Amino acid sequence: MKAYLANIDDTLAPIEGQFIIHGGVRTVLEGEWTEDLIVIAFPDLAHARGWYESPAYQRIVAFRTGNSSGDVILIEGVPPDHQATDVLTGGARRRG
Repeated sequence: MKAYLANIDDTLAPIEGQFIIHGGVRTVLEGEWTEDLIVIAFPDLAHARGWYESPAYQRIVAFRTGNSSGDVILIEGVPPDHQATDVLTGGARRRG
């Protein structure tokens, strides 16, 4: 993991990715949460996919997968003016 952590920032910078959550102290208010959470933000979904598929990231991904387990998902964010009720009118994509 040290090799992964030592190199990941260099893979993010060219694609405008940045950590916004990287572990940290958690306070569970409802339910149970026992895992660490890491969130990396990108300008859009295309940038996120481009980072994950980039040769630079693919060179180091085995350092993570060989030493830890966890899910990796891409989720499209919402615009700054998003309101909760937007999901009722199709203003945001929903699973279901």
